Amino acid sequence: MALSDLLYPDNPKRKQELIHLHQELLDCMSTNFHATNELAGVLNEHLGCTITPIEMRESSTVKENCETIIQVMSEIQHQVQKIDSDMKDKLEPVLYQKLYDIKEPELEKIAIAQRVFSIIFGEATSTAAMVAIKLLSSNHLTLTVSKLIGLLAQIGASVLGGVSITIIGLGLEMILHAILGAVERSQLLTAVRSYEKHLAEFKAASEKYQHAIHEVTSLVRQQAQ
Repeated sequence: MALSDLLYPDNPKRKQELIHLHQELLDCMSTNFHATNELAGVLNEHLGCTITPIEMRESSTVKENCETIIQVMSEIQHQVQKIDSDMKDKLEPVLYQKLYDIKEPELEKIAIAQRVFSIIFGEATSTAAMVAIKLLSSNHLTLTVSKLIGLLAQIGASVLGGVSITIIGLGLEMILHAILGAVERSQLLTAVRSYEKHLAEFKAASEKYQHAIHEVTSLVRQQAQ
């Protein structure tokens, strides 16, 4: 009798659920890698950052790929915080508060930001100022990045975190053998259910994250036209 038959004796369909879960995770992570690189590219080009692009590594585990994207997301957070710090240091308190006033016209905010960047870089484009304002004023992006980092850490620490992403092509038996060393058989279904919960939250947060990045990059493309 196959190992998976022992673990899923009452429902043959469950044999494929783990594979589908894993594939959904990989597809979602791949899209997040692309979106993160897109945002990093905007920061590098317009705000003088030097964030290194990343790629999913098939030879690495789920946890290692999660750690890779977390590192770049954290760097993006750091850069946004640095922009905020520069604004606060170089602006009068009244002007700095205007940057976060939802009633203040965006063009006025961009003009204020451009003034600061002109001091920092010697000159500054309106695109750079617009990107900065969009990042500073986007609570949506800030919250989704923080949420996604937390979920990636949970997935990396889950029972499937230590599985190589390439194992998906080797079938369910190989995946189960890879993770049974980490948990008892009686705990496996509980672990998989937990994984399902993490994945559902991860997919929802990823969609918000990708949408928030699209808002920024779309504005940059419009400015370039």
